[in-house]
Amino acid sequence: MDDDAAGSAGLGWTAVCNLDRLRAETIVRVDVAGLDLLVIWNDGDVVACDRACPHEQADLALGEVRAGRLFCPRHAASFDLRDGAINPGWSSPPLRLYAIRITGQQICVEARERQAPR
Repeated sequence: MDDDAAGSAGLGWTAVCNLDRLRAETIVRVDVAGLDLLVIWNDGDVVACDRACPHEQADLALGEVRAGRLFCPRHAASFDLRDGAINPGWSSPPLRLYAIRITGQQICVEARERQAPR
C-alpha cells in the first residue's frame, strides 16, 4: 500500500493517497486489495486503473498523461481515461478502470472494476 494510505474509508473502499500528492506527481502507484493500480491526475479529474498495459503488460506508471489519454511507454498506444478504450489500430482489450471517491483531500479506490459509461 502507498505510504500515504490511511486504511479503509468504508466498506470496499481503500484510502490510497491525498490530492496534493497526486497533483504534484500526476501518476501514483498503489496497491488496493492485492491489485497493482495507478491513480492518475487528468486535467482536474482523478482516475484509477490497472498498472499493467493490457496489450503487452508494460508498466503504465512510466507512461505519460496528455489530453485525457494515458500513453504506454512501450508501444505508444494510448488509452482513453474516461472508458479505458485503446486508440484505433491496436488490438487490445480496454484498460480496466476502478471507481474512486474523494473524501476531503483523501482519494479512495474501490477494488471492483468500474463499468464503462454508456
